[in-house]
Amino acid sequence: MPWPVLLLARELDLGGSERQLTEIAKSLDRSRFEPHVGCFRPEGMRGRELAAAGVPIAHFPVTSLTSPDAWAGAWDLVRYVRRFRIRLVHTFDYPLTAFAVPVARLFTRAAVLSSQRSHRELIPPRYRRVVRMTDHLADAVVANCEFIGRHLEQDEQVPACRIRLCHNGIDLDEFQPCNRVQPPSLPPDSLVIGTVCALRPEKGLPSLLDAFARIRPMHDRLRLVIVGSGSMRDTLEAQAEMRGIRADCCFVPATDRVSGWLRAIDIFVLPSRSEAMSNSLLEAMACGCCPVASNVGGNPELVQNGKTGLLFEPGDIVGLSEALDMLLRNHTLRLRLAAAATQSVRERFSIRASAERMGEIYAEFIGRSPRTNA
Repeated sequence: MPWPVLLLARELDLGGSERQLTEIAKSLDRSRFEPHVGCFRPEGMRGRELAAAGVPIAHFPVTSLTSPDAWAGAWDLVRYVRRFRIRLVHTFDYPLTAFAVPVARLFTRAAVLSSQRSHRELIPPRYRRVVRMTDHLADAVVANCEFIGRHLEQDEQVPACRIRLCHNGIDLDEFQPCNRVQPPSLPPDSLVIGTVCALRPEKGLPSLLDAFARIRPMHDRLRLVIVGSGSMRDTLEAQAEMRGIRADCCFVPATDRVSGWLRAIDIFVLPSRSEAMSNSLLEAMACGCCPVASNVGGNPELVQNGKTGLLFEPGDIVGLSEALDMLLRNHTLRLRLAAAATQSVRERFSIRASAERMGEIYAEFIGRSPRTNA
């Protein structure tokens, strides 16, 4: 009989954690595991994707951890774990870690895992204290890159024996180089610099706009594409207007058709000030973009400077401008780095490899936990 496991995230719509939860739930070995997914808000593209794949979705309608519905949601979670004999509970983001790890540890026999998928400075302080407490309650914390593993051990004092590494993985059937189809909003002969990310401060997008403004006068047919939604949309559009590049910029709201946009991008830029392992960077590399990324977090684990792309220091507008200018002037270099990036991702970061690794982690803790065997 396969082991029932419950994967948890706040919502099932856009977002890197939601995407990885969905891919893992769909790709786990069904002969060994029976995946269930739980969330506070089930509406969204990932919810529809999971439902189409036949993965059961449990709705725990919690609006706030300090509201009365948090208590009701906690007991709903306990009853769900007991009803379906869940052997392992795994949280994928900080709201569910703060909510579900204490509940699952105190009131169920399931093994309990949490996740750390970004630097903890990005977690709101009121949650950060609770998440640190759960480090002592969970059986292990799953990090998505070596940088986050070091951060947990060195900065958060999580013992190395309680940290497990499982890299992000992507669907290589969807994200692969193929015939380029230029979106109607771009001129057919454009050279395209672009990015796909949430429009939040830590993504460093003002640096990208400033660098594009520096190089735009030196290159014909140049366009900048920014795909994503978020709190900085209006600010970024105003910056583009002020720098005189608005007519050369294409702002596209977050979409589930990411691969089509990535195949239209020649040079993909990730200018983040803080990053763990970026799904967007992985997907861009898999689609044949030449990657340029800030030298932070897990980015250097994906982009080897001069081999599979170029790195620059975060916030260094001159350094980013020079990297872009070099790639625009050197077509051969751009194609060589793009091809090496694609090969690297296909060899190391498939969703199948990620799901197999996560399955190893699940089996380890289901097998060792006296609670689940009680």
